[in-house]
Amino acid sequence: MIWFVGAGPGAPDLITVRGARLLSQADVVVYAGSLINPELLDLCGEGCALHDSSGMDLGQIVDVMVRADAEGLSCVRLHTGDPSLYGAVREQMEALRACGVSFEVVPGVSSFLGAAASLGTELTSPEVSQTVILTRAAGRTPVPKAESLAGLASFGCTMVVFLSAGRLRKVQDELLAGGYDKDTPAAIVYRATWPDELVCRCSVSTLAECGRRNRISKTALVVVGEALGDLRAQSRLYDAAFSHGFRTSRNATEGAGHAR
Repeated sequence: MIWFVGAGPGAPDLITVRGARLLSQADVVVYAGSLINPELLDLCGEGCALHDSSGMDLGQIVDVMVRADAEGLSCVRLHTGDPSLYGAVREQMEALRACGVSFEVVPGVSSFLGAAASLGTELTSPEVSQTVILTRAAGRTPVPKAESLAGLASFGCTMVVFLSAGRLRKVQDELLAGGYDKDTPAAIVYRATWPDELVCRCSVSTLAECGRRNRISKTALVVVGEALGDLRAQSRLYDAAFSHGFRTSRNATEGAGHAR
């Protein structure tokens, strides 16, 4: 059995309980050495065979996993964040299917959630933005024409841009061209939840300068949107006058007694 495990955003204790258990029981671990926190490998048991995939191609990675399965060994493929977001896992899964090898996926805490935690904010804000777009800028790997940053920016909602810290000028220009106001709140979060994390707040029009000034060119997320600004309206969920299936409104219960 092959287990695709999300390692979380960086801090070793942000891996899931299931992921940590599988690492401790694994005979073979193939890990994204350029991305995951090496402290996670301390969870592996003595004698576990470790393979750093940062210098391996797809065929080599799949070969390790297929051989492990053929030998009846438990194998963990350890990816950063959550494997389903920019994890390049689908081609690995398809190759395993072609070889008749079974696998399961253990989700992880994505880096965009780690970044939101580091910013101390909610990415969705009442009456401001109820939508979060996760995307990346076009580079060596293109994006579909309909998903350009400028096109997505026209929605004006919260946007999290992955894999684009080395193209901050392009990101800035496209976001402005797409419709974000130059003063729209933005942030660059470098290595969210890692010990050397750096959170840089700025505006859309100062993204490139902020990155240059702080020498950020990789391993960072760009977060943009009015949800990062001042709170404009509170959620109705905890409003005393708002009733739902688990709570009647205070207006309806004012003066009423309660007995067990």
